[in-house]
Amino acid sequence: MTNEESYVTMEPSNPVQTVALEKEETELIRATDKITALYCRLSNEDSLDGESNSISNQRRILSDYARDKKLPNPVFFIDDGYSGTDFDRPGFQEMLDEIEADHVAVVLTKDLSRLGRNSTMTGMFINITFAKHNVRYIAINDNFDTINQNSVDNDFAGIRMWFNEFYARDTSRKVRAVVKAKGERGEPLTGFLPYGYVKDPNDPKKWIVDEEAAKVVKRIFALCMEGRGPSQIAKLLQDEKVLTITAYRLQEGRNANHPEPANPYEWDSRSVADILVRREYTGCTVNFKTYSNSIWDKTTRKNPVENQAIFYNTHPAVIDIDTFDKVQEIREQRHRRTKSGNTHMFSGLVFCADCKGKMYFSGSHDDPSKWNYTCSNSRGSNSPCSAHFIRAVVLERLVWNYTQRVIELVLRYEAHFRAIMEEKMQTESKAILKTKRKQLERAEKRIQELDRLFVRTYEDNVAGKLSDERFAAMSRGYEDEQQDLKDAAETLRKEIEVQEQQNQNLDLFIERVQKYAELDELTPYAAHELIKAIYVGAPEKSSGKRRQSIHIEYDLIGFIPLNELMKQETA
Repeated sequence: MTNEESYVTMEPSNPVQTVALEKEETELIRATDKITALYCRLSNEDSLDGESNSISNQRRILSDYARDKKLPNPVFFIDDGYSGTDFDRPGFQEMLDEIEADHVAVVLTKDLSRLGRNSTMTGMFINITFAKHNVRYIAINDNFDTINQNSVDNDFAGIRMWFNEFYARDTSRKVRAVVKAKGERGEPLTGFLPYGYVKDPNDPKKWIVDEEAAKVVKRIFALCMEGRGPSQIAKLLQDEKVLTITAYRLQEGRNANHPEPANPYEWDSRSVADILVRREYTGCTVNFKTYSNSIWDKTTRKNPVENQAIFYNTHPAVIDIDTFDKVQEIREQRHRRTKSGNTHMFSGLVFCADCKGKMYFSGSHDDPSKWNYTCSNSRGSNSPCSAHFIRAVVLERLVWNYTQRVIELVLRYEAHFRAIMEEKMQTESKAILKTKRKQLERAEKRIQELDRLFVRTYEDNVAGKLSDERFAAMSRGYEDEQQDLKDAAETLRKEIEVQEQQNQNLDLFIERVQKYAELDELTPYAAHELIKAIYVGAPEKSSGKRRQSIHIEYDLIGFIPLNELMKQETA
């Protein structure tokens, strides 16, 4: 439920001001210092019922009853816009504090549903918490009064509380159904637009680009493509005096989720990270990104991407899909920063050619010429890999020389490049697809076999051939194995799909190369857009000189056989 503005009214303990009791009644009231808690609650759904459940109507009913029954020191506690399924309401919690401090004699509500719509929790407060503190509870319209233990109405209270809970469940189902229908139609379910977008003044359901904020979003993605992490980006934005999201929205006269910050330029790394993962910037509407288990558990959980509803090209894109996907890959690599805060353009891209482990960047020296990459598995006496490293400047030179040559040859001999790469990729794809399809076939066959085994063990259990304990253990084992196989099968299907899209990947790579026709040095952005991994071999010193080889896997297409491409140039 959406919490609207709520308030808690704790009236002064003055019966004349609160309910205007008759003068002759004051002697009875002053016999106790404890209060009568008059509790009112209204949810968004209850407000649809009209005046009957309104706060003003509840106040009138409770005031009249307190006056007629001469209940002592009436004080109002009010929650407006809060669901009865959740007891973490400010008014209710303040009343509960007074009860636990033994300041309350009576709790009064219009009916049982005003106290709550969770039968278990409502019953616990009435029968345990209130009873423990000697508090009398009255629900006027339900004729419920804990002082009358033998009342038939009290006997039916449990049934009423169950119906109140059923009402909440039924309402929740209807609301969820409406939201689900809207989400499946592609209507955005978020009421708060991502930073960089505003509602179209001519159609509130449509988003248009906020050009000023979109510039910042593009810069954040560009900085990430250069290898900078959220903390570094946040610091850079702060140094450049870029307004934070909240400060910018308030400056533009829009609503914000947070109060005005003390420092309008103090970016939080979490805000940057949230921007970097929002697929909406590619022009998509993304619904069902989160879910909750039930109306009782309000915890919001992230929905897996496969369970989300994604609708493409629903509004103008700020970031192209290719850049967005590349940024997600970079973010998954979790670049390691040195103590000095230095980073390198190849961080997260460099691997050992021998053990395939990551090579860590060391940039603690003030002199960049001494920065280097070291195999992560070459440390310690029992390390599985030989100790070797490569200086960052050497690696930069080798990678740029190779990449520059690739760019030149692709641009000059595109047809030859396509022919060589298509042949290479087809050969590799056939072998990979054959292996993966066999693995998928075996997994699917085993999944079906486990279904049959489960049925057989169930029949044996029913027939008495298998104990309940043994059946439970075996079925649990079958279910776990089957789930693992289903997960593996889904992964294999995705990998097969990627292999089948090789020609499309080749076109995308050529488009990227064409963007860098005028490139005169390798930039961090270009490195992360073109290169997927760099494998560094151990140094070879047989000739008396230190020589090292590198193997570059380019994004989308893998290794490029430069020697084959060079044949065309010399032909």
